[in-house]
Amino acid sequence: MKIDKTNIDIIRELKEGKKSFKKIADKLAITENTVRSRVNRLQDEGVLEICGLVDPATLPGHRTGIIGIKLSKMNLVEKGEEISKLRGVISTSVVTGRYDLIIMVLFKKGFGLLEFYTEEISKIDDISAVETFVVYKSYNLKVPYIF
Repeated sequence: MKIDKTNIDIIRELKEGKKSFKKIADKLAITENTVRSRVNRLQDEGVLEICGLVDPATLPGHRTGIIGIKLSKMNLVEKGEEISKLRGVISTSVVTGRYDLIIMVLFKKGFGLLEFYTEEISKIDDISAVETFVVYKSYNLKVPYIF
C-alpha cells in the first residue's frame, strides 16, 4: 500500500483517537467517505491500529522496564517474535548495537521483574545476556494496557 500525504494527514489527525471522521474530513478538505475508506484500508493493511493508550505512571502499582537482550544465535526475527508473545511484553525490536533485541515490558503488582524473568524469559532458549533498565520517569510514553 502506498502511503501518501493524505494518509499521513489522516493518521496525524487520529492522534486524538476519538476525533470523528467528519471533523478530519472538514479539516483536510476531503469527504468523510474518503477518510472512512482510507482509515479502513490502512487498518486492513496493518499500517494503522486505533486503540486506547495509557500512561503507565498513572496506573497504581504499574511500572515499565526496558530490557536489552543478547542472543547466542543470530535467529533475531524468530526470537523477536517468540519474545513478543510473552506476558507483559509491550514491544520487541530487533536493533543494532550491543544488544540484539530491545523489549519494553509492563509490570504490575504480582507480576514484577522477578516474575517476568522466572516465568517468562526463562522459557526462551539462546539468550546469552540481559540488561534491565527500570523506567523511573518517562515523558510522552503511552502504552496499550495488556493485563
